Amino acid sequence: MHPMNRKLLRDLWHLKGQVLAIALVIATGVGVMVQSLGAIQSLEATAEAYYERYRFADVFAHVKRAPKSVVRKISAIPGVQSVEPRIVEFAMLDIDGFNEPATALLSSLPEFGEPLLNRLALQSGRLVDPSKPEEIVVNEKFAIAHGFKLGDTLSAVINTQKRRLRIVGVALSPEHTYPIGPGALMPDDKRYGIFWMGERALAGAFDLDGAFNDVTLTILPGVEPDSVIERLDQVLDPFGGSGAFARKDQISNWFLMNEIDQLDTMARLLPTIFLVVAAFLTNMVVDRLIATERGVIGLFKAFGYSNVEVGWHYMKLVMIISMIGIVFGSVLGAALGHFTTSVYANLFSFPFLLFRPQPDSFLIAGGLSLVSAMIGTASAVRRAVALSPAEAMRPPAPPVFSRSFLATSGLSRLLDQPTRMIFRQVFRWPLRSAMTVLGIAMAVSVLIMAMQWLDSINRLIDVYFIAAQRQDVTVSLSEVRPQSVLRSFENLPGVQAVEGQRDVDVRVRLGPRYKRLQLSGIPQTQGLFLVFEEDGGPIELPPDGLVISQKLADILNADVGDLITVEVLEGQRPTIEMPVVRIFDTYIGYPAYMRVEAVNRMMRETGVVNTVHLKVDPKDQNDLFRKLKDTPYVSAVTLRQAAIDIFNDTMAKTIFVYIGIFAGFSAALAIGVVYNSARISLSERGRELATLRVIGFSRFEISYILLGQSLLLTLLALPVGCVIGNRLALGMVAAFDTELFRIPAVIEPATYGYAMLGTLAAATVSALLVRRRLDRLDLIAVLKTRE
Repeated sequence: MHPMNRKLLRDLWHLKGQVLAIALVIATGVGVMVQSLGAIQSLEATAEAYYERYRFADVFAHVKRAPKSVVRKISAIPGVQSVEPRIVEFAMLDIDGFNEPATALLSSLPEFGEPLLNRLALQSGRLVDPSKPEEIVVNEKFAIAHGFKLGDTLSAVINTQKRRLRIVGVALSPEHTYPIGPGALMPDDKRYGIFWMGERALAGAFDLDGAFNDVTLTILPGVEPDSVIERLDQVLDPFGGSGAFARKDQISNWFLMNEIDQLDTMARLLPTIFLVVAAFLTNMVVDRLIATERGVIGLFKAFGYSNVEVGWHYMKLVMIISMIGIVFGSVLGAALGHFTTSVYANLFSFPFLLFRPQPDSFLIAGGLSLVSAMIGTASAVRRAVALSPAEAMRPPAPPVFSRSFLATSGLSRLLDQPTRMIFRQVFRWPLRSAMTVLGIAMAVSVLIMAMQWLDSINRLIDVYFIAAQRQDVTVSLSEVRPQSVLRSFENLPGVQAVEGQRDVDVRVRLGPRYKRLQLSGIPQTQGLFLVFEEDGGPIELPPDGLVISQKLADILNADVGDLITVEVLEGQRPTIEMPVVRIFDTYIGYPAYMRVEAVNRMMRETGVVNTVHLKVDPKDQNDLFRKLKDTPYVSAVTLRQAAIDIFNDTMAKTIFVYIGIFAGFSAALAIGVVYNSARISLSERGRELATLRVIGFSRFEISYILLGQSLLLTLLALPVGCVIGNRLALGMVAAFDTELFRIPAVIEPATYGYAMLGTLAAATVSALLVRRRLDRLDLIAVLKTRE
């Protein structure tokens, strides 16, 4: 073995504690990046394989009623590859042993064979027999939530008629990877299910023989969906088409792609923190090593080793440290990536999971880590190479220190001698102290950034679900009804207050920008469902004009006073222009509101509603649920408390996982920084501390002098970390701003407290590790060592 390589191995063994600490920090950066990139690649690969294998459609459209002869016209649209008409409707369910009402989306299956598009991935059982109208296939999560088995039955109100249905199959569908009910934000597997029935059974129930009310398409490769959608809308308009949309806007796929985008944001932001700190730590260690090896460097050069060979020797040290971190981080990242992907696979309904992180995720993470570490040590290596043999053989000139403000102030008289030593050491090396403070502060900031999500989610729930919604139950009607229907709801058991709402499917347009959404008509006096601004409270709607959310204003590039074209997608389908009279902030979606009277005028209707909010006495809610299950014109029921519980449960499955992961990463960061700082200080001050022991200082006192410096730097880092964490949290919140959610930037005081306590605990662990070495300090050997 080459002599320099033997020396390299000795150095690595001598610095093993610091090498492992630096490698741990590098591993966290690599792990975060590999985890995020691996999860992204795996989710994309799983979705792509699932969509392709089960022929997920490219375009979707709903109509009131269209004859099947229209399918030929749709097939003739340029770019259309496959067309499948079907029947899709909602039904209320009555499940034995489950008091609350549940809703099912009924979707028809062809009379013969499997569906052409959006095929079912059967998990058990079989498809329905067309000759048996009572047979259904249910989605897997709904079956699991209720413990259904093949052959079990349940009741459903299908177009005013109550029927008994029998389960013959359990399946998944690429169209419902994220099965979300009407008006819901999260899947509720107990209260919302997907049922597939024979086409003949659904056509008979909804008077759609020889007709369809929903159609899906695939398009040829290279064809833009927008051109097909425009032609499809023209074909379906005479039959009550409500506007076609592409796969990217399909709600289930949209949620999945949104999660992938958030993982991409995390992969770009978080590893940077760890890699920068790793570069700083590597620089500290190599700089100290070179400072203690001036004589060795001089001997190398005296024996004829070139500057390149000397520089390469120290760069190899950095590379080996980095490679240890990269290997460990790659294994950690792959394990965390598989775990993260499995969490998402449980959140989204996939029949299989393809965890296949591509080599580029490891290469990118490893390459960035290696480059950052080498850049961080380049200056130290350059100084080593620049030393001439004669200069390197001489000890470095002792540093010149001046009296600090502490020595000249009266404060020094209040401190004992060991404490003055601690402050003196910190002020003598201001740059190193500042970098150590910054490294520890980054650990605090990472923990704050992770824990901030809990505060934000709690704020979102308080505003959206509690302050803005006073109702207990929201009932969706199958068709618009006169406002007199509200009186029938007032007479139901336990109902204390009733409020009607008219929701209309529209397409809003401003210049070239447009968005499809549901325009809600709200009463002038809002008692149960409030148009609520996150900071300003309830908003009173003006008699005319649109009140839109800030997110919708951003999408349309609209401002107060702008005229927005509203294209109604139902009824008589009027198109009118309306001014924007107010823009407000909200956390959920991109809603738009008007007075219910204005919506009725726009629709040329007389006092109708299709959504009813109820305030209910808890003692009578079971009786109310029984009545609602048997009410013919009710298509869906949403319970506010259930929505809150589902929201919390879904968030807990993901948010707490990430908080746990990043709490571990934060601890690794704090341990790495504090341990390296203390070890370097020990190596620099070993002779000084041994001298103090010889002249009578106790073991506790020299431990206090050494570790008190780390404690002081940690305490200085805590407020700095809180400021950085606040900025990072705000940046992360802004990066996660989507059309569905705007996470409020809220950080509670307790979050700062827990983050600081966690970092202090990690720093204490590092200090205890260093103190063990201090206790084993060989006084004679250290005192014999030349400065």
